[in-house]
Amino acid sequence: MDLEKSPAERPAVPAEGCLTVAIRLPVRIVVLVLVVPVRMLWDALVVGGRFLRDTVLRPVGRVFQWVAWAVFVWPWVTLWRYAVVPVAKALAWLGYVLLVVPAVWMYETVLTPVGHAIAWVARGVGAGFARVLRGLGAGFAWVLRGIGAVLAWVYARVLTPVGRAVAWLLRGLGIGFGAVALGVYQVVAWLVRHLIVVPALWWYEWVLAPVGRGIAWAARGLGWLVRMIFTGIGVALYWTLRVLLVLPALALWRWVLVPVGRVLAVVAREVGDALGHAWRVAGHLSLAVGRFLGRLFRWIFVEPVRWVYRSVLTPVGHVVRDTVLRPAAEAARGVGRVTRQALATARESARQTRADIRRMLFGAPREPERVPLAKDRREPGAAGTRTLGSSTTALTKD
Repeated sequence: MDLEKSPAERPAVPAEGCLTVAIRLPVRIVVLVLVVPVRMLWDALVVGGRFLRDTVLRPVGRVFQWVAWAVFVWPWVTLWRYAVVPVAKALAWLGYVLLVVPAVWMYETVLTPVGHAIAWVARGVGAGFARVLRGLGAGFAWVLRGIGAVLAWVYARVLTPVGRAVAWLLRGLGIGFGAVALGVYQVVAWLVRHLIVVPALWWYEWVLAPVGRGIAWAARGLGWLVRMIFTGIGVALYWTLRVLLVLPALALWRWVLVPVGRVLAVVAREVGDALGHAWRVAGHLSLAVGRFLGRLFRWIFVEPVRWVYRSVLTPVGHVVRDTVLRPAAEAARGVGRVTRQALATARESARQTRADIRRMLFGAPREPERVPLAKDRREPGAAGTRTLGSSTTALTKD
């Protein structure tokens, strides 16, 4: 498709310099020679690791898992299922029979009547105390009402006139003191204004302000002089540092470090591309070598082993399975069936024994009353029904 395009439509290939072309071929050759053994060794290690994982580690892990289950988990599960759970159920039943049932009986037949009696007595005692306290409260209320009436009379007839007289006296004293304080304030204000404020204003306007303006003008001139001095010193230091440090450093960067960096970047890029190319080529070579070794291993070892398995071991295994393993499995299934029947019989016996013990301790459960059906309530019995073949019907009576 690219050949059919016109030269103007084809993507432009960036031009490469002579340094890149001169570095690329020797670098790729050297890197290929160095990388091929490493890649083949890596592929060999990967294949060996996968083979070891699939043929050794996984089966061994499964065996260890089964052994760990059989040694650590299965005994605890069996102990829990066949020992702890039945014992716990038996203890729970004994606790219910020996503790809960007597406690419920004690609560219903003893504690409840005693509690009702105590509550009745407490209600009677509480009612008596309430009557006594109600009488005492009425007496205290009468005494407090009398004391309140006496205090109200004292407040209205004694304290109120005395308070009004004291308030009138204090109001008159306040008016006199206010008039005296106002006169003293006006005199002091006039003295302060003419003795302190007016001279201070004159001193500020005709003495301090001109002197301050002169000092400010002198300070501005001195600041301008100091600023010009420091500006000249800064300009001199700037050009000195620029000529002695900045321009040489800039020239070193522009004419030495940048070209060297570009060359090193080209070399690093070519080395990286060469490593990638060599790694891919080494992968193809390693794949070809691995396929050859795999086919050689298959011809030398796998095919003979397969032939032996198909031609010798499989018939022998079938014979062993038909003559030994299947009868043994049938016998094991029969033993298991007999064992399950024995365990079922033992469980049924234990259930019947528990039922007999419960019936002896608590009696037989009460049978539920039969509720007559609607049709039983509506229809009469067999003797009272009307049939055509009976002489009790209205049509066949004599």
